[in-house]
Amino acid sequence: MTQIHTLDTRGRSNVIGRIAAFLYGIAAYVVFLVTFLYAIGFVEDLVVPKTIDGGTEATTMQALIVNLVLMSIFAIQHSVMARPQFKQWWTKLVPPSVERTTYVLLASLALALLIWQWRPMSTVVWQIADPHIAMVVTGLSFVGWLIVLTSTFLINHFELFGLHQVANNLTGRSMAAPRFRTPLYYHFVRHPIYLGFIIAFWAAPTMTAGHLLFAAVTTAYIIVGIQLEERDLIEIFGDQYRSYKRRVAMLVPWRRSP
Repeated sequence: MTQIHTLDTRGRSNVIGRIAAFLYGIAAYVVFLVTFLYAIGFVEDLVVPKTIDGGTEATTMQALIVNLVLMSIFAIQHSVMARPQFKQWWTKLVPPSVERTTYVLLASLALALLIWQWRPMSTVVWQIADPHIAMVVTGLSFVGWLIVLTSTFLINHFELFGLHQVANNLTGRSMAAPRFRTPLYYHFVRHPIYLGFIIAFWAAPTMTAGHLLFAAVTTAYIIVGIQLEERDLIEIFGDQYRSYKRRVAMLVPWRRSP
């Protein structure tokens, strides 16, 4: 009788743990979604109260240091936690089912910190005077955001942001082995998500020094991040990814890959 009671207690505890993990995944996704949508307004200097060119001014040196520190925090968190070696260590501390969810949550919080503490640098580097051309450039920036979002759905949006993992854990199903797929945009560039971000960051009708710093540093981080990510992809998919890398450009469509 005691043994049956113990097994029943463990079973209920396991179910509660799975439900808690699922709710945690939902909460982390909501945090991500709110932060991502806010980030669009932040970069575009539209709608939201705190934007890349708004807020309390600081001296140029103070703004430069603070902004570089903020972007470094985001880049380090993003890169270190994405590496397989870190994941192997990290999943000894957190359940594998919420590893991706935790990554997404911490990345969202790092981005929220950047937005909150960003120091504007309002010196204008360039400005498009013609309102029609300025509107076209702004539209191009939103095309970049659209590429980012649609690219995530092409490769499984819900797995990328941890919902698939916690849903499978809730129902007791295991995650399928990763499959190498190249849908739509991936026929033309290997990293359409990163390409979308680059377009969104650089297509600005008014480019201030702060916006330029943000665009330049994030682009440099993207280039470095691609090298790390592709090393991991080669370890997973081997010659299949090497062949893809030879055939398809990294970021510029139809440009022969190096």
